[in-house]
Amino acid sequence: MIPQGVPLSRFRLLSFGLPIASWLPTKDPGRMAAGGRLLASLAAIAVVGTAWPSTAAATEIVDRNVRNPVIKVDARGRAGISYLTETGRARHVLVWGAVDAYSPEEGQRQVKFKKDYAGGWGSLRKDVVATMVNTCTRVPMPSLPWLVTACRARDGSYWALQRWQRALPNLGLPPWTREQAVWELHVSHWTGDVAQLDVHTDWAYSIHYHHLFGRLTYRGLPVFGFSTTPTGAPLDGWGRNLYLDTLNSAYGTGWRRENSFLAHKGTGVFCYGFYPHPPYPGYPAGDRPAGHGQRYRITVLGPGVTPAVGWEGAGLPDFDSTDPSTIEQEQTMNALQKSWNDRLCRQN
Repeated sequence: MIPQGVPLSRFRLLSFGLPIASWLPTKDPGRMAAGGRLLASLAAIAVVGTAWPSTAAATEIVDRNVRNPVIKVDARGRAGISYLTETGRARHVLVWGAVDAYSPEEGQRQVKFKKDYAGGWGSLRKDVVATMVNTCTRVPMPSLPWLVTACRARDGSYWALQRWQRALPNLGLPPWTREQAVWELHVSHWTGDVAQLDVHTDWAYSIHYHHLFGRLTYRGLPVFGFSTTPTGAPLDGWGRNLYLDTLNSAYGTGWRRENSFLAHKGTGVFCYGFYPHPPYPGYPAGDRPAGHGQRYRITVLGPGVTPAVGWEGAGLPDFDSTDPSTIEQEQTMNALQKSWNDRLCRQN
């Protein structure tokens, strides 16, 4: 709860201090959201808030393509993560020093984990993880996407491991490089509520392309960053890209990565239209069809060291101008989108 009398712009959630960037010496393979470029005939209605593929640091990555990950937490609130690497080597990682997230404040730093990939040898000169006595009770967390395991520590806080393919290529294409296919292992630590996704579907423009919009919030405040590349990849610890998948679309059966895009500065709002696309730079040749599907899902890393959260919902039928319920749905969604006062996502 925010204390009375404390301005929201200055209020910062309590943290114990942690690192954001991955320890790995290899470049993070995340390809942040291609979008915003349409066929020449659609140039005037470019997608707002999407980004060309690029690399950017992710906040809580522990490792990639691991096997048998487990987490323990000792009585001092330190987490020990053990797993087998891709080459079969046993690894112990000691993680400590942060919880939850700060509210966005330009010029300040988001919370970060401290990590010791020698199990404690690098910081304490002994393998703490190997001998750690677990005091964290395993708990179900069905609302968290891509969950490996979650537990409740003695102090009432929660820890979780999640594993997912964040770096998949956009536009429904299967991975054609090893980096695009990796499964990232993420760790999180939080108390109370996690981030929330509020997502809605409608249609866009007079052509009535399928469209969705929403906003990302944390404890009632928008989640957003202050600095990005020209293509929309966050350059600070605040910004968040949302990763959108589509089910049983023109791309084929099953779930496919449609695109990824940035939560907007100041509002946490985002919007996306399912348009045909020419190939993005570095992508295989050939135009891609509109990727609307039977269902959609969105995954986004929570702010600070909170867990990734997700949303899943049904797609809409094609717009029918003779159906009063369809027209009413579009008018209602346009009014809702307008009420969020985001200059980049207006009713259409």
